[in-house]
Amino acid sequence: MTSATFPNGKTTEFLFSEEDTGADLQVRVATPRPNDSALLDEYSRAVVSAVERVAPAVVNVEIKQPVNGRGGPREIGGSGSGFIITPDGFILTNSHVVHKASVISVNLPDGPEYPAQLIGDDPDTDLAVIRIDGPPLAHVRLADSESLRVGQLVIAIGNPLGFQASVTAGVVSALGRSMRSQSGRLIDNIIQTDAALNPGNSGGPLVNSAGEVIGVNTAMIRPAQGICFAIASNTAKFVAGWLIKDGRIRRSYIGVAGQNVPIHRRIIRFYNLPGETGVLVVSVEKESPAKKAGLRDGDVIVALNDTPIGTIHELHKMLMAEQIGVRSQITIIRHTERLMLPITPAESPTR
Repeated sequence: MTSATFPNGKTTEFLFSEEDTGADLQVRVATPRPNDSALLDEYSRAVVSAVERVAPAVVNVEIKQPVNGRGGPREIGGSGSGFIITPDGFILTNSHVVHKASVISVNLPDGPEYPAQLIGDDPDTDLAVIRIDGPPLAHVRLADSESLRVGQLVIAIGNPLGFQASVTAGVVSALGRSMRSQSGRLIDNIIQTDAALNPGNSGGPLVNSAGEVIGVNTAMIRPAQGICFAIASNTAKFVAGWLIKDGRIRRSYIGVAGQNVPIHRRIIRFYNLPGETGVLVVSVEKESPAKKAGLRDGDVIVALNDTPIGTIHELHKMLMAEQIGVRSQITIIRHTERLMLPITPAESPTR
């Protein structure tokens, strides 16, 4: 250790090597900050790679819809987005894009336009399947939306305002939201994102960084900035399968809005529950089977007819046509008490 005195009288000490005081001066250098441009490149590469995988399967959907105006019946035009889910031309889009359309046409990314046939329409989940006849087509893979995390990178691809294959990126802002479809039914397990959506984005895919579809873009809140919604891919897979098979979904319902929640470990151990999650009842519809059965806000559904229920998706899978009018038993946790209530699901009204 040595020191030097400056003219102002202040002394500064310098640290040399302990082994050789004649060694080079050891200078303490601040740890360099990460290269911002390199980080941006990684982000850009993730977005570009995902878009390259998915964009060839994203289509523009044009429709004509009959309306009755003051001057008599006429047709109005509309448009939205969709994406190809099978190589033989099945396309997933929003119900509100094609509902009651008299003419549907699809424009592929590389230019050709095809007439499309409506295969099935489900206003209750705002999903629809249409089909075009053509050569084998590029298609997407629907991922497991249950594995999503808040803060995860997502990319929205669509045709906003007629600009084909427009891309916006953001993050998952929240999971487990509920919103009402145009039919009035609550859609559960909605993904909230800040990836910008505009008119025409409806029906387009919400994609993760691996180029897998994790949601179907469906709505935005116009006065707000960065609040947009997508239907989870697990819901989309389930609905699309039935629409392709039967053309419609005949389902039962119990009349609750819910969201996935973890169950306290003490309750799991005490009742020997098979799962760690359940469906929290957020609201109960008036005159619904759930209301008649005695369900309340704050109850957590854990089973239906002895089949464990851990997520909203699992509850929806149980509430199909075969449950309509069948007396069943629903198991709930109310505070710390386990209750088993008789319930008879009713048929969900067709709209």
